[in-house]
Amino acid sequence: MKRDTFFIGCSSYATPSWKTLFYPDDLPKKDWFNYYSEHFDTYEFNGSFYKFPTVQNLLSWHEKVPDNFKFSLKAPRIITHIRRLKQCAEEIQDFYRVSKEGLKHKLACILWQLPPSFSYREERLQSILRVMDPAFKNVIEFRHESWWREDVIKTLSENNITFCNVNYPKLPTSIQQTTPIGYIRMHGNPELFYSEYTEDQVKTLYREVNAAGFKEAYIYFNNTASTAAIINALQLKKIFK
Repeated sequence: MKRDTFFIGCSSYATPSWKTLFYPDDLPKKDWFNYYSEHFDTYEFNGSFYKFPTVQNLLSWHEKVPDNFKFSLKAPRIITHIRRLKQCAEEIQDFYRVSKEGLKHKLACILWQLPPSFSYREERLQSILRVMDPAFKNVIEFRHESWWREDVIKTLSENNITFCNVNYPKLPTSIQQTTPIGYIRMHGNPELFYSEYTEDQVKTLYREVNAAGFKEAYIYFNNTASTAAIINALQLKKIFK
């Protein structure tokens, strides 16, 4: 896989313990994201999960980064966790609109993270298909093992929806491919959000993603509660040098 189709980043950037390790001691915290965007080419924006984004807010992020930088944006929890994709057509349409108008060509993927209690049911799979706008790069992240099944993979593939590959405690870690886009979230394992992956594990990750034959791939380290994410992201980035 070519370097310009392999995007590496983190799911947060403001972890205090990254100071000195990654951010220079004399760099003001307000400049941390600018520094991050000079060293990585993508960022997984999780703030939209907690607070519905506005066009103006996303435009401010758009203006902070280089032209080739990409954002992946997580859908608000009111859609995925509170209403669980039901009776929220207006909110979904508005979220798509805000995402496109705010991030423009720097928008990569839309991440739909579903709660652990959202186990497989055929009607739930159909509800996912109904709300997805095919004009966007939609990524579905499941947190219940029941979704790792051949008919789900086949259905997502037929509808051009990317299956989010996760490294998450007690969930399958094998790479699934449903579209030409690879999307991988490294959450920390065995300790969620904290565990650092070994250098050998990072090299294995690279080999597995590369072997899958994706046309483009986004890999985000979400083990951001410690220094693990920035260490692992830099290790993966170094492989390309």
